Amino acid sequence: LGGMAFMLFYHMLKGEWNLVRINTELRWYAIIVGFFCGISTLILWMNGTYDRFFDALRHASFQIISLLTTTGFTTADYELWPQSAQMLLYVVCFIGACAGSTTSGIKIVHFVIIWKYMVTTIKKMFFQPRTILPILLNQRAIDPFAVNLSICYFIANIFLVLGGSCVMVLLDSMDFQTGMSSVIAAVMNVGPGFGDVGPSENYAHISAAGKWFLAWLMLVGRLEMFSVLVLLFPSFWKK
Repeated sequence: LGGMAFMLFYHMLKGEWNLVRINTELRWYAIIVGFFCGISTLILWMNGTYDRFFDALRHASFQIISLLTTTGFTTADYELWPQSAQMLLYVVCFIGACAGSTTSGIKIVHFVIIWKYMVTTIKKMFFQPRTILPILLNQRAIDPFAVNLSICYFIANIFLVLGGSCVMVLLDSMDFQTGMSSVIAAVMNVGPGFGDVGPSENYAHISAAGKWFLAWLMLVGRLEMFSVLVLLFPSFWKK
């Protein structure tokens, strides 16, 4: 529930169930949660990590939902899981839940817009070059500026994670997995990461400079990045 947009609860209280039903992001949210929980459960059960199916379901679902909604809690040391399950957890850390919710992360709505833009572009390139194909969200066409904003926001997050990972490796001479994981956990406000900042570890061993840098990344990630990065532009201060 914490991963759902607050506006959806308002629509529910007003009895506007049709607006909830047509919400594109909510449908994708439900599909993503079900897909990652289901696949992770099967991986853990089939690899013998947990003998009982419901134990695998319980541990996989809690870790997936906790990381997806940036809750910050873990009930298992997922670094002991198979690599395929850890890969899914890495992906989940990037996604986040719905825009307008209590969560951080890139947000599902940006992935939905980018996916629809990619599909529409492929259709126009190879099948319908002279057709104007609008990108729909909640059964309404999206402004092209919103599409560009989503793409820019996604790319900015990727560059911030890659650049921040290099900074952490240089500051603390840590392995790249720990460096990247700590940056992802900070930018996406996830909490636990992998390597030396995994679920059974902590951030105490990181230097003061590294902690200050991660704290800045947490601020940038929580404030949706652009509201912080705009402070770096001289034109903003002139206004």
